[in-house]
Amino acid sequence: MLKTENIVDKVIEALKDNKAHEIVKIDLREIENCFCSFFVICHGTSGTHIASLADAVEEKVKKELHESPFHTEGMNVAQWVVVDYGDVVVHVFEKEMRDFYQLEDFWGDGIIERIPDTED
Repeated sequence: MLKTENIVDKVIEALKDNKAHEIVKIDLREIENCFCSFFVICHGTSGTHIASLADAVEEKVKKELHESPFHTEGMNVAQWVVVDYGDVVVHVFEKEMRDFYQLEDFWGDGIIERIPDTED
């Protein structure tokens, strides 16, 4: 599990470094038959920002942990990008999409930790 937690930490670092908004970590390990251990959810300010957040996550995790995602989806539209590391799934949303899908509420049985936004 240490590898998974290291990925989560690096994902959050990359998101904070690149000014993601309202980062949330959801620990899903206690949910029976859940397909992954963690969600990390945030939103960006534009399609360009969303794509750059997803790129930053991939670059940091690859550089520091030598891990690549199994799959990345949504980069061409960049309203909701999913970066899938297996046990860790990262969701980078456009604010309106995030509000509409409300993943934090849907996975409310998990342990939710809100990460403070980085101050300028």
